[in-house]
Amino acid sequence: MKPNFSKNLFWDIDYSTLNYKTNFPYILARVLDYGTWNDWKEITNYYSIKDIKETALNLRSISAKSLNFISFFTKTPIQEFRCYTQRQSFPTHWNS
Repeated sequence: MKPNFSKNLFWDIDYSTLNYKTNFPYILARVLDYGTWNDWKEITNYYSIKDIKETALNLRSISAKSLNFISFFTKTPIQEFRCYTQRQSFPTHWNS
């Protein structure tokens, strides 16, 4: 059964074309940054914790709040996440 995410998470695409397997990194980033607690429960019911962790480690960009949450949830040091190491190298204009 497919997860039932909040439609506002995917405001910029046609939700019906979303492929839950190939678009998982995109889906995970959206749920982490913009999702509700119900969206988080949906993602953890549909995907394994192992898959969530492996995908999150390679995300290029998520908010600092989302990064701290996923680090705590997966019990993984924040320094192991790609978005943490890249954020340190390339700060954005408004956050520098």
